[in-house]
Amino acid sequence: MELTNSILLAVILINFFTLGSARLGACVRIVAVQGALLALLPIMVHGVTLHSTLLAAGAFCFKGVIIPWMLLRAIQRVRIRREMEPIVGFVPTLILGTLTTAGTFLFADFLPLISAHHEGLYVPTALATIFSGFLLLITRRKAITLVLGYLILENGIFIFGVLLSEALPLMVETGVLLDLLVGVFVMGIVMDQISREFSTLNTERLSALKE
Repeated sequence: MELTNSILLAVILINFFTLGSARLGACVRIVAVQGALLALLPIMVHGVTLHSTLLAAGAFCFKGVIIPWMLLRAIQRVRIRREMEPIVGFVPTLILGTLTTAGTFLFADFLPLISAHHEGLYVPTALATIFSGFLLLITRRKAITLVLGYLILENGIFIFGVLLSEALPLMVETGVLLDLLVGVFVMGIVMDQISREFSTLNTERLSALKE
């Protein structure tokens, strides 16, 4: 339990880093670390079984390797290294992230959970990660950062899925990972088109396409 809670605390710290950092490459790499850490949870929660091993391997491949590699290649292609003009500043976003994280810990205490879930940090970490991803989606301009927000949000959903993996069929969990991959492909197409048309990945430039 202590090792699991340590991993979940590291996940929360990574959320804070992404909310407060402007360096896109560093954010992609640290989110890859977050995905690799989350890949350990199925085995740590449910033991070494075929189901948990497949789920852990899939999560590691998609979250820790494939998607971060695709994002780093996108950064190299468009030659954008930093998020310079966020909709909401980095410090206010970090403060909002801290407040929502604290709120999730308070909220989780009132949920009708089994004792094992009350003792662990699964539920508050899942909620805090979902809110962190949502904050990135609404406070950033660069398409790459929006993909990171989507990825972090799905990481929060994945933590919930780990708790329910014995009750949910493997196809449902695989479907979540495939949805994530499809979403990243779509965002990759969007980034490529924005870069070709405007020579920037600032999504506000899309307003120029209005009639």
